[in-house]
Amino acid sequence: MSALNKIAQTLVSNRRGILAADESIGTMSARLEGVGVEPSAESRRVYRELIVTTPKLAESISGVILADETFYQKLDNGRTFPEYLQDIGILAGIKVDTGAKPLAGSPDEKITEGLDGLRERVADYVRLGATFAKWRAVITIGDDMPSERAVHANAHALARYAGLCQEGGLVPIVEPEVLMDGSHSLATCREVTTSVLKTVFAELELMKVELDGIVLKPNMVVAGTGSGEQPSVEDVATATVESLREAVPSSVPGISFLSGGQDPEVATHHLGAMQKLDPLPWELTYSFGRALVGPALEAWRGDENNRAAGQEALSVRAVANAAAR
Repeated sequence: MSALNKIAQTLVSNRRGILAADESIGTMSARLEGVGVEPSAESRRVYRELIVTTPKLAESISGVILADETFYQKLDNGRTFPEYLQDIGILAGIKVDTGAKPLAGSPDEKITEGLDGLRERVADYVRLGATFAKWRAVITIGDDMPSERAVHANAHALARYAGLCQEGGLVPIVEPEVLMDGSHSLATCREVTTSVLKTVFAELELMKVELDGIVLKPNMVVAGTGSGEQPSVEDVATATVESLREAVPSSVPGISFLSGGQDPEVATHHLGAMQKLDPLPWELTYSFGRALVGPALEAWRGDENNRAAGQEALSVRAVANAAAR
């Protein structure tokens, strides 16, 4: 077993999942303001310390994806976030992309940036304790979208990122997210998701990425939020697994679903329903952000007296998702 494969297996095994605490400064600040908290670097640090110090977190969480700002911050005990996570048996990850920007010639579609200087940044992150990384590409369904060039551009960037991570010793989480936004049907989401995944794996193969040393982080196949369609939990689970069977090689150790804005409990139900289908060649787990930490933020609201309540809210969601596996 290679070192990369061992890390990937650790991230997706033993019923645990990955916690995404990697919101950008702008996104995290907006969420803090939404619950009446001043959006400062210190408040972001305090909130993320509340998250990682949740009692027994390591029983449900295998890895935490950190934002660049948080990666270099310290907890009240003087330990950096990667150091503390290592102390409690959780792998430290880092978001390395610099965000999705309008695609030239197609401003309604996005291309994720951040490849410049990535080799050097990977070396620094590894030196400071990171074991895996994340890069998110976003694909929009709409009129004449996604375009072939948007899919190929994002798949190519994901593959270059994955190759650079593996070269430097990080397991890449490969995240091609087909967004829920739109009026598309479940069937359309399934078709687009399958096509996107096939293109991503073609690019990964071209870049000689070791598939047994990655974790795939895709969307679940759901109907668009504006479609008026409400597929059953079983329909979502079946459509998602069918898409994966068509597009994902069996050498990939695990698939860690993003929640994509789904209600936390609904995302958990979908994950649980997938586990009941015929045996699959990959581990199926979760890499949730809002679906895990959203309830904690609502309970905490910047009040130290609510610290325990915030941690309990996170623990409830993490335990529920581990149980769904």
